Amino acid sequence: MLQALFSPAETQRSPSRFGKDLPQLLAIIVLALGALGIIAPFGWTIQGAFGDPAEAVRLPPQWIPTHPNLDNFNEMFDRLPFGLFMWNSVKIATAVTIGQLITTSTAAFAFARLRFPGRNTLFFILLASLMIPGQITLVPMFIVIRQLGLYNTHLALILPGLINPFGVFFLRQYFLTIPTDYEDAARVDGAGPIAIFLRIMLPLAAPGMATLGILTFVGVWNDFLGPLVFIQDENLLTYTVGLQKLQGIYGGALGPTAAGTVLGVIPVLIVFIVLQRYIVKSVIATGIKG
Repeated sequence: MLQALFSPAETQRSPSRFGKDLPQLLAIIVLALGALGIIAPFGWTIQGAFGDPAEAVRLPPQWIPTHPNLDNFNEMFDRLPFGLFMWNSVKIATAVTIGQLITTSTAAFAFARLRFPGRNTLFFILLASLMIPGQITLVPMFIVIRQLGLYNTHLALILPGLINPFGVFFLRQYFLTIPTDYEDAARVDGAGPIAIFLRIMLPLAAPGMATLGILTFVGVWNDFLGPLVFIQDENLLTYTVGLQKLQGIYGGALGPTAAGTVLGVIPVLIVFIVLQRYIVKSVIATGIKG
């Protein structure tokens, strides 16, 4: 019995099995170290938000506050209308996300499924616009916004954000992965392009649109340059500019600034939790099609 358990065949099989598992083990270690490097700064920020100011600058870092409290949050709201800043950011990011999904999906469907003169030329121009940095168009955009009378309004941030060449390109590539059999069957039943787009393409492209929606919401939420240039009234400021203003008021104090940072992560986290299953579906569908 003992000879059967410790036979040469078994002793030769164990090293080979270990050799196969070694790359996977190394990958897990590398990913764990990378995740730790990403989580550690945020953990330190949470500690600074709920702990005493002296603990936030202690070395080595103290990850768990000795006496957790909400003093930093109370002080933050006492100095600035941070709740209003958060609401402004939520309103602008939601409006841009919804509007951008409408414009990009319709344009992407036209480039992917419809045949019209100059389609390839227009798509090439669209791709070329991706190479232009946003800072170059900032001054012309500012002039247009002033002439339209939209300066110091939220429309100055919403309207330019409704057009996104990357979103059109992203959804066009996603529409191209959908088999044309669905479209042909709908045409046999008498459906037109609008019905095909609304009843077939949009439901099938829901994972891709959810992914684009998350990217758009996070991008608008974290935008700092746009609100800084186009908004002057304090009651119209967004979260990012308010956080910078908060940091300037406290002269670099970490407690209130960390509290504002933690508070700003909550809406983005909620959006990601709600739509994360669509991201997984998008990745899986892209992998299968590819």
